[in-house]
Amino acid sequence: MQEGFARAIRGRATFQGTGPLEAWVARCVLNAASDLNRVFSRLESEPEHATADSMTASGDSGSVVREAVRQLPQRQRDALFLRHYLDLDYRAIAEALDVEVGTISASLHAARNSLMDALQEVRR
Repeated sequence: MQEGFARAIRGRATFQGTGPLEAWVARCVLNAASDLNRVFSRLESEPEHATADSMTASGDSGSVVREAVRQLPQRQRDALFLRHYLDLDYRAIAEALDVEVGTISASLHAARNSLMDALQEVRR
């Protein structure tokens, strides 16, 4: 998140004002997270680094949740992040992801159901 906010500050002159500022900042944060995720994915493919599978095998509940979230489709992950970490409303999330509000509602519903299913299996 820090890198995303730093990018927003550095690029503030590029904000055109055609949508809410919070949606533009959220897009900066998502882009930074996506870039960082690509770096981590490359590192995980190298044998000397731990993989997501080895992290979840440790039984750490945080790593189990992270892996369950990582398995979600990108739009669902982004919508969850914007809703639950940045506390954006559905309209701002839709603006940030350039989709309709109904799509955000459906994405969040599907993500929550997928996470409930995945985490229920872990508890059994």
